[in-house]
Amino acid sequence: MATITERIDNITRIPPAYLKAVLPAPKSVKIEVSPRCNYRCGFCALRTREVQPKWDMDFALFKRITREMREAGVEEIGVFYLGESFMNPRLLIDCIAYLKQEIGMPYVFLTSNASMSFPEAAEACMKAGLDSLKWSVNASDDAQFERIMGVSRRLFHRALDNIKAAWEIRREKGYRTGLYASSIRYDGAQQEMMEALLKERVRPYVDQHYWLPLYSMGAFATQREQELGYRPTAGNQGRLDALRSPLPCWSAFTEGHVTADGKLSACCFDANANWTMGDLTRQSFMQAWNAEKFVKLREAHLKKDVSGTVCEKCIAYG
Repeated sequence: MATITERIDNITRIPPAYLKAVLPAPKSVKIEVSPRCNYRCGFCALRTREVQPKWDMDFALFKRITREMREAGVEEIGVFYLGESFMNPRLLIDCIAYLKQEIGMPYVFLTSNASMSFPEAAEACMKAGLDSLKWSVNASDDAQFERIMGVSRRLFHRALDNIKAAWEIRREKGYRTGLYASSIRYDGAQQEMMEALLKERVRPYVDQHYWLPLYSMGAFATQREQELGYRPTAGNQGRLDALRSPLPCWSAFTEGHVTADGKLSACCFDANANWTMGDLTRQSFMQAWNAEKFVKLREAHLKKDVSGTVCEKCIAYG
């Protein structure tokens, strides 16, 4: 079985068959089960939302579009996009169970901040068939956590407790869910600060840990990033050990991104519907995936000239 980093690299690497404007179905799609999050991370595009969404993904819509995806050839579904899916654990578990037990999705994965993944919910996800559960661990201590995540430091400790609990549940019950963690390398000094925490509280309870760059989040979070003293990398270039060229951006070619209200986006970090390419409440997945608007955007990326497009202001091209 492929490791989590191999799977990530396979998605961020655009194969020759996908270097086209009109495409077959992507191998991977992320779906926003819940658009809400209990963190206010300084580097996240969610901070730019003036009003946080109140409605989670409609389960009937989720079932329809994921069945379409599977029939079209999608092989991996992420039951998250921008929000924290454990904000609605019952819906999350139902979505995982439907994907694995009803339509036979080969691989179902989830990224979480761990603070809401209480042990009963984590176990229910494993029991439903979740293949991969990855934790985002991006602060070295509770003081830094409070400053960067913008919430009470007690959530820092709760998240670490939940990471350990999930590992112990898997060991005791024999579930097959892979457990992983990633961390943002803000700069060299931050990595050094993180190492002690990771060694003691994270790496013993995951199968693999890897580093990510500080993403620009589509250039919408850069002001807050500057306030915190960190410099983002260009666009979304994948993980640090396998960075990709920002043009053409893999996000528009190899992975779908669906918001909780059913919009198909061309961007990994589309918190404000700036990159909406289609509406899955009115279109099939493949109609939206190859909609005229999306095709024209991909053509610009293939030419490596996104001037005049919605991607023009991304920090990757500034």
